[in-house]
Amino acid sequence: MAKAYNKQSLGRGLSALLNNPIKDISSAEDKNADQVIGNIIEIPINQIELNPFQPRTNFENEKISELANSIEQLGIIQPITVRKTGFKSFQIISGERRFRAVSLLNLQSIPAFIRIANDQQSLEMALVENIQRENLDPIEIALCYQRLIDDVKLTQEQMSSRVGKKRSTISNYLRLLKLDPIIQTGIRDGFISMGHGRTLVTIENRDDQLKIYKKILSDSLSVRETENIRNRLKSDSKEILIVKKKLPEPFKSNLNKLKKIFNSEVKITLNGNKKGSIIIPFNNIEDYKTLNKKLNSD
Repeated sequence: MAKAYNKQSLGRGLSALLNNPIKDISSAEDKNADQVIGNIIEIPINQIELNPFQPRTNFENEKISELANSIEQLGIIQPITVRKTGFKSFQIISGERRFRAVSLLNLQSIPAFIRIANDQQSLEMALVENIQRENLDPIEIALCYQRLIDDVKLTQEQMSSRVGKKRSTISNYLRLLKLDPIIQTGIRDGFISMGHGRTLVTIENRDDQLKIYKKILSDSLSVRETENIRNRLKSDSKEILIVKKKLPEPFKSNLNKLKKIFNSEVKITLNGNKKGSIIIPFNNIEDYKTLNKKLNSD
């Protein structure tokens, strides 16, 4: 098996240092801390525990197996990052997929960077590291941002500088969490894209969201086609609101007369006390000629 790191570079002396309870470190101020923190050290697998703050919930077994095969052939290209939690005790900050793959191979140790961090710092590092990965789905990223707000108490401005993303980008991800859970699952499973989600979230009524979501799936609608449906829905809603407004007299009674005269769904809209318009729709050229004849008759 090819090795990405040779034993000399993995701090064998430092590993011995960590196995000495007298010289062990527990904080960045300890005597030997500068020799350990930030260095790559080979750590026994049985001394490492998973991160309870891990924001990622979906670890595909097939992908882990593929990674294990790669490690078996090429070695570990990138060490994991751990924090020290006690004597011969470490907790993963980032690199859980690599750790799972190495465990699958029954290897005895894994190269790791050692950090000193409290729970909140560990959570923040894990969240930021996950956000910067390329294979996270949009909902996972949105949940990471939300946890940075809720648990780490970061503002969107602070998150922007931490992860190197525009504030508007962060806001777009966070808005996805307002979608119906069924639609969120659809995004996570890859049935629809983030672009579809950003369009659907602009629709306030969740029933309408779900109806259009189902249509996207059944008709394989593009984002642009979804936007067109959304725009028509909003346009129809405005039209319904105009029709439902109560017309004051004498407009109300006159409207009924006009409908009978022209045999059409005449509409009266008012823009003020003395301004407005009368709309007389027609369906074809024959209707138009009939309407025109009535309007021009004495």
